[in-house]
Amino acid sequence: MYAILDIETTGGKFNEEGITEIAIYKFDGHSIVDQFISLVNPEKPIQEFVVKLTGINNKMLKNAPKFYEVAKRIIEITTDCILVAHNTSFDYRILSTEFDRLGYDFNRNTLCTVELSKQLILDQSSYSLGKLTKSLGIPMTDRHRASGDALATVQLFKLLLEKDTNKSIIQSFIKYFDRRVEKQKLRTLIDEIPAVQGIFFVHDTNGKVIFIGKGKDIKAELNKLFLKATRRAIKIQERAQSISFDKTGNELFTRLKYAIELEVLSPKFNFKKKQKTSFQNFNNDNFIIIEKGRDVEENAIILIENNEVFGYGYTNLKFQENQLDILKSVLTPIENKLQAKNIIKNYINRSKVQKIIRL
Repeated sequence: MYAILDIETTGGKFNEEGITEIAIYKFDGHSIVDQFISLVNPEKPIQEFVVKLTGINNKMLKNAPKFYEVAKRIIEITTDCILVAHNTSFDYRILSTEFDRLGYDFNRNTLCTVELSKQLILDQSSYSLGKLTKSLGIPMTDRHRASGDALATVQLFKLLLEKDTNKSIIQSFIKYFDRRVEKQKLRTLIDEIPAVQGIFFVHDTNGKVIFIGKGKDIKAELNKLFLKATRRAIKIQERAQSISFDKTGNELFTRLKYAIELEVLSPKFNFKKKQKTSFQNFNNDNFIIIEKGRDVEENAIILIENNEVFGYGYTNLKFQENQLDILKSVLTPIENKLQAKNIIKNYINRSKVQKIIRL
C-alpha cells in the first residue's frame, strides 16, 4: 500500500517552514482507496513568492486547522504505507519536522518518483513534475496546489509501476526509515577490512575516493565512521560503495602516507586542516630511519639526504639498506618535502623510532 502525497509550505529557512496545505491519496497499486486533503494554518506568515506560486495566502488559512489537529488523520492514512512523492526527501522532511515539534516520531519507508522516473523514463529534458507529466501526456489541474500535484503524482506512479516489468526497480529504490539496506551494505564493507594499522579509502559508485581515514586498527576506525550520526558521516555512509586500504606497519608511516594521500586526492569529506609547518632542520644532514614494516621480515625506511626528505618505502633485504643507490631506486620520492619534514621531525622528537643509521 502506498500513501502518495504533496505538501505546500510557507517557504523560509530550512526546517523552519510551516505546512499550508497537504493532500494524501492512499493507493493500492491500482486505484485510490482513501484520501485526505486539507489547508493547514501554519501559525506563521507565508513568503510572498510562495503566495504568487500557489495562490494560498494568509487570509485563506486563518480558520484552517492547525497541524496538531490533522496529525492523527495523517498518521492513520499513512500507517503501513510506503510514502511516495515527487522529491520525497522534501515532503518527508517537512512532515517529520512537524511531528518532531509535537514530540512524535513519524517513521515511514519512502519512494521518490523523481529517482524512479530517471531509471524508468529515460532521456527527459526535465524531471520536474510539471514538465515530466506534460511530456507524458498526464493531465494536471491546480498546479502548485497539493491536491493537483498529488493526483498527477498518482498517475505518474501508476505509469512507473507498469514500466517496472521485472517488479524489481521500484522495490530496490525503497528507502527504509531504519536504513536496513544501508546498514547491511556498511556491515559488508567493514567485514572486508582487516584489523591492521594503516589508512583506508572510501570510494563512491564511480570509484572516486570521497574520504580517507587512518588508525592503529582501521577496521575499528571504519566501524566508528559508519556508526556516527553527524550529517557529514551520513553522507559518507550513503555514498560509500567500496573500501580499499594500505597497511603501513607503524605510526610514522601512517601519518606520512595519510598526509600525502590527502594532498594528492583531496577527498570531498575530509576536513581541510591547515598544516603548521616548522622550518627547523634535522640534527643530522644524512641518515636513514628504520621502523617496523608491514610484515615480520620487512622494514619501513625513510631516507634523509642533505637535510631533506628524499623518500620512503619498504625493504626486506639488508643489502638494499646498505647500498644507497639501490635504496634510492626502491624508495618512493616525496614531493611536498616541507610537509614530510615537519611530520617526521615532530614524530622523532616525541616518539622513539626503531633505529636511525647516520650516513
